[in-house]
Amino acid sequence: MGTLQTTFPAEIQAAIANYPPGRQASAVLRLLYLAQAAYGHLTPEAIDEVSGILHMDPTQVRGVAGFYTLFLEHPHGGYVVQYCNDLPCALRGADDFLPVVAEKLGCRPGETSADGLFTLECVMCLAACDHAPMMQVNLEYVLDLTPEKLDALVAEWRAKAAANPPRRPPFGFGPPSEMAAPHG
Repeated sequence: MGTLQTTFPAEIQAAIANYPPGRQASAVLRLLYLAQAAYGHLTPEAIDEVSGILHMDPTQVRGVAGFYTLFLEHPHGGYVVQYCNDLPCALRGADDFLPVVAEKLGCRPGETSADGLFTLECVMCLAACDHAPMMQVNLEYVLDLTPEKLDALVAEWRAKAAANPPRRPPFGFGPPSEMAAPHG
């Protein structure tokens, strides 16, 4: 029995029970969130465990995990900053602002800051092109970025982290017992 099954046995069964017999693969998103909570990120072992529980090929599970930006395949900081650099955002200055974001966070895209607080990732399309430059920080959008707005936010995040370190993984939509049902 793996870490996921040991940590969240009731949640796994509840997720699978939401679907008719033979359709347990439909619980893949819920189980990936649980696996991320159990392992900290989606390790190869986590993917294998989810695929075993759901009787899916690991390649299928990896495909689902790779499609969604909220599934993390590597260790990360408490604040995962997903910066949109898709073409519409680039046309509104996102490419020019990215170095400012990297400097303020203390890490380049694909890296985690030395203090472990921030991970910066560039992603394609967060569907807020009219508010670029923009980014998603954990589950919250930050729109219409300016250097001043970014300074204030980074100071706020650092102060919050000093008082109460962010949980890892930073998203999973609350404790598994509080996650909304797939159709709820």
